[in-house]
Amino acid sequence: MRSFMQTPAGYIGSLVLLSGAALSCALSSAVQAANETLTSVKTDTTIILDGMAESAWDKAPELSIQLDNLPYKADNYGGMSSVNVRLKSLYDEHFIYLLVQYNDPTKSLARFPWEKQADGSWKQLKGKDQTGHDNVFYEDKLALLWNINARGFAKKGCDVACHMQDDSGKINGFDQTGKAPGRKYTRDGETIDIWHWKSVRMNPLGLIDDQYIDSVNDPAVNGEWGRHGDSKTGGGYVDNVNAEKTGPAFMNRTQGNVDGYTITPSQKTPFVDTFREGDRIPGIMSEPFTGSRGDIWAKGDWRDGRWTIEIKRALVTTGENAGVQDVQFSDLSKAYSFGVSVFDNSQIDHLYHEGAYDLIFK
Repeated sequence: MRSFMQTPAGYIGSLVLLSGAALSCALSSAVQAANETLTSVKTDTTIILDGMAESAWDKAPELSIQLDNLPYKADNYGGMSSVNVRLKSLYDEHFIYLLVQYNDPTKSLARFPWEKQADGSWKQLKGKDQTGHDNVFYEDKLALLWNINARGFAKKGCDVACHMQDDSGKINGFDQTGKAPGRKYTRDGETIDIWHWKSVRMNPLGLIDDQYIDSVNDPAVNGEWGRHGDSKTGGGYVDNVNAEKTGPAFMNRTQGNVDGYTITPSQKTPFVDTFREGDRIPGIMSEPFTGSRGDIWAKGDWRDGRWTIEIKRALVTTGENAGVQDVQFSDLSKAYSFGVSVFDNSQIDHLYHEGAYDLIFK
């Protein structure tokens, strides 16, 4: 992470290189023990989403999940090799709440920033691995995958939708050499819900990127194969690049924010170059999703080497295509299978666990 300090010209800082971990895409078929359960407890307390665990969480039992697998060995990976994720859950008449905590020695926010060079030009910083994905200049992320109707998920977890390259570098007959070690898709008619928290693109907006996996297994149909964003009516994130692709198009109105690696609507202003060598400008611009893709609220806070993330979603969503794209907690007597993975400053490489866990309501 590059920590910013304000100067008359803008930002200067010191660089710490680090790497990361990501979406669970290669889970084995190991079955979790029956007691591997997250119990959601009813509350009448208003939960404030600020990344700070208030006393209301004390009544909720904690589930601890060890993540110690990576789907592939990135040639420039330097992040965590294992992490323990601690989860709690509460619910009320309308919403479910999750508290997620895990240790991470580095707060990774420098996602593809622009940096001013000695000759006055601007360079977008990237550190791609052998698959074309970044493990150096990226962001911390967390993913929760919830089964909707994928057969085998309750036993195998996310492995039912994760498909790795064969010995010839192909997935479903398509050459993926230098593109991706694995792809996600389900069987026909099956979907999995993804709650994807992103520390740079989404956290400043107080949202999670609500996504899902379906059966698309042809890159000509969808470049992300079976992975999609939920239906939306507006908002999203786009690269901050000028028409010539030589530098940023916009900058933050207020300089000096140590976490300022994205540009939000209230801060967006045309880029004016009054910066010094080594100063940085965000490489991404984010606006809140509207519609179904923006129906999960979250706020994460990194403090003393630990991420604390609070999440809130309606028990039952009603947006466009919600019945297909979202897990629905409509029956509080049921168990809902899920998996979790952590991205430590990594684009796709990730720490994951085997099998699946269950959420139950009490």
